[in-house]
Amino acid sequence: MTGLALLSVSDKTGIVELAQTLVNEFGFEIVSSGGTAKTLQSAGIPVTKVSDYTGSPEILGGRVKTLHPRIHGGILARDTVEDLADLEANDIRAFDVVVVNLYPFEQTIADPNCTLAEAIEKIDIGGPAMVRATAKNYHHLAVLTNPAMYGQYLEELRANGGKTTLEFRQARSAEAFAMTASYDQAICRYFGEVAPDSQGYYGIGGQKIATLRYGENPHQQASWYQSGSQKTGWAGAEQLQGKELSYNNLVDLEATRRIIAEFPSDEPAAVIVKHTNPCGVAVGSSLIDAYNKAYEADSVSAFGGIVALNRPIDAPTATAMSKIFLECIVAPDCTDEAKEILAKKPNLRVLILSDLYAGSQDNIKAIAGGFLVQDNDVQIESPDQWEIVTEKKPTPEQLKELFFAWKIVKHVKSNAIAISKNRTTLGIGAGQMNRVGSVKIALEQAGDKAQGAYLASDAFFPFDDSVRTAAAAGITAIIQPGGSIKDKDSIKAADELGLVMVFTGVRHFLH
Repeated sequence: MTGLALLSVSDKTGIVELAQTLVNEFGFEIVSSGGTAKTLQSAGIPVTKVSDYTGSPEILGGRVKTLHPRIHGGILARDTVEDLADLEANDIRAFDVVVVNLYPFEQTIADPNCTLAEAIEKIDIGGPAMVRATAKNYHHLAVLTNPAMYGQYLEELRANGGKTTLEFRQARSAEAFAMTASYDQAICRYFGEVAPDSQGYYGIGGQKIATLRYGENPHQQASWYQSGSQKTGWAGAEQLQGKELSYNNLVDLEATRRIIAEFPSDEPAAVIVKHTNPCGVAVGSSLIDAYNKAYEADSVSAFGGIVALNRPIDAPTATAMSKIFLECIVAPDCTDEAKEILAKKPNLRVLILSDLYAGSQDNIKAIAGGFLVQDNDVQIESPDQWEIVTEKKPTPEQLKELFFAWKIVKHVKSNAIAISKNRTTLGIGAGQMNRVGSVKIALEQAGDKAQGAYLASDAFFPFDDSVRTAAAAGITAIIQPGGSIKDKDSIKAADELGLVMVFTGVRHFLH
């Protein structure tokens, strides 16, 4: 019997070519609805409209098209005696393939001007019903939800006498359920925002992009998932060259992206990260100047690091980066000349992420029996919000330097200390069990360069000991949240030692 295909897609990519091949090469008959039917008819492909096939018109402005027993009976039928008898009694044919993708809900709500009414009209009803029904009945027919699978489906037909294998159908079924789950989660999150009195359901889901070689360590398995139906963020980045990305690469890349996002593209900036902590960050007069300053800030730790640049990679910067071993480089673009230079190091991973500033709004951590969700710490306090608490007041230039250090310290694991000068990091103290330890590490790394430098602390000083240690090393100004019951002691020590001290009123823990 002639094959029967149901085609109803929002994304028309490749649908004409698929339908033409099904009809001309395999003799399929096509049932289609709405805009898909019009697209196929315009291409000269014979199509039976869903309304003609079911004998029921599309109603409610197209809201009801495919919700009909002739459609779902043809999808859900098995090859049992009872099901076959029902099909015959109701003049229903079983479908061989269902090709469906859904209304672009996520793209619609991404528009900041999207209204609730517009969002509601992009909630697909018939599409998910067909997808789920077909995915459930994968033993008997195939579901295609992604244009990328059309070619593989046709190859399956060619290799198997016009049929598909169970393995192929089962794999497509898993993809289909993942797609509908992700779609529903996007709707759920949206309504959680617009309806604050909702019960607070939070869904996590994603489509698997890759099985990674391993996780943080070789004995740990790991996979990479894309959230949502669109390839955004790292899923949409272009990898120009290099080995496949590892779990640790991706974790470090995201940490690097969050730091570089602190700096607008009109001021050239470079970030070098090692194990999610910045080891060198700098703003320069040019991209190569920024990179050189960031590298020289801690050239030892830069070895094997991750680099982010907020401007397209140019030839001088590519040449400088090629001189040492780096794991990954990410930038918004790359010149042709720079590509040729970097290509001489084929194992170096080079990625283009056009929007370095767009990231997830949520931060999720798994715990036993559940997970925690918080907003990402994208807040950064500007100098006009700060409180100058010492007798000595900062100059405008000193405020700029303190602002730079404050941007950096929020991205260092707590307890965190960042020391900078000339908008370049000199020392980083990260993740110590006490703040004094972080101060000592950062100052030791800065060495003699700490003379006249600036110190930022992600949380308040509980005692004045860190202030005195910083002053002894030559620090000239300190920025910290304040809020300790012993703030007066720290302020008194700063005044006694001739330091500038600024309170931001906000802490930036990073665990």
